[in-house]
Amino acid sequence: MLPGADVETIEIVVAVAGLLAAIAYADRRFSPEEDLRVREELARLHGMTPAGVEAICTVLGEHARELSTVGVPTFCRSLVELGDRELRFEVLVMLVELAAADGLIDTAESNLLRLATRSLGLSQDDYNAAQTAHRAKLGVLSR
Repeated sequence: MLPGADVETIEIVVAVAGLLAAIAYADRRFSPEEDLRVREELARLHGMTPAGVEAICTVLGEHARELSTVGVPTFCRSLVELGDRELRFEVLVMLVELAAADGLIDTAESNLLRLATRSLGLSQDDYNAAQTAHRAKLGVLSR
């Protein structure tokens, strides 16, 4: 998965992967577009192997429900403890991109993104900046 990675790096990857799964499954379905986006984001992580991406995606698919409900605060806490503000904002942008992957950021996804924003120690302005490119996809605005 991450050959030669230290414990902190692995913990960051686990936290990012868990948050990706939580956002992807926030609307209680893991769409093909979201699955592809999760794979792309995981592949971007330094040192991640294709076999590692596949293994993580298998676990995420099997545990998406639990990850979307109870894991978010724990994953965010890890990122607050181990990552700087820049990393945490980059993760937030990644999460918003994922939520928008299927063409609509619905209310459940938006609520979970806001929770993640606060839990990552980021502000409403950070959230607004992260979702600006996808404003037209916000479900609450498209009604």
